[in-house]
Amino acid sequence: MSQIKLSKNFIRNIVKLALNEDLYPSGDITSNLVQNNKITKLKLILNQDAVVGGLLFAKESFSLIDKSIKFVIKKKDGTFAKKKSLIATIEGNAQNILIAERVALNFLSHLSGIATKTNKFVRLVSKKCKICCTRKTIPNLRVIQKYAVKLGGGNNHRFNLSDEYLIKDNHIANSNIKELVSLAIQSNESKKITVEVDNLKQLKEITGLKFNTVLFDNMNVKNLKIGVKLARKF
Repeated sequence: MSQIKLSKNFIRNIVKLALNEDLYPSGDITSNLVQNNKITKLKLILNQDAVVGGLLFAKESFSLIDKSIKFVIKKKDGTFAKKKSLIATIEGNAQNILIAERVALNFLSHLSGIATKTNKFVRLVSKKCKICCTRKTIPNLRVIQKYAVKLGGGNNHRFNLSDEYLIKDNHIANSNIKELVSLAIQSNESKKITVEVDNLKQLKEITGLKFNTVLFDNMNVKNLKIGVKLARKF
């Protein structure tokens, strides 16, 4: 499994892209109307109970616009905080804060939202269960979205197509499930092998083969219980 690395350069580059998207081609024409060099102080307050995420991205959003803006973090990423909790303070030139505010809030709300929703699922299951995310992420935002899942107590599954074998319905529709699993086992890739099954017939076809994980896809509760019992015998 590829490791998520949120280096300073990574955060800066992601935020640069976001700011460029917002400011191209003529900058913030509305905030440019504020010409009085006013210094303002702001508080970032949660409007609901949440797992906080994205503070470093928010901080970088202001820093790239104006390095003199003071962004003080009051709650760390991954912290569960109650509604109306203070998570950060901001002080600096009002015009420059206005330019960066939406990009900063977009990172905060998106990552905090993912982390909070993940945490709700984590708290619903027993300690024997793990909540995992998939590759169904917004293009180019996979790293930060999977980072947010970790903040919420979840686990990252595959990060990309090279991480492990995941033989799923679309592969099986174009080949034979047993043959595909056998080929993956015979490879010298030293990668984990996960096999997605839609029904018990498919599961029985691969009984006896040595792979790592069975993924039960859209099965009813009755068949799911039977499938789990069968899988434990592998």
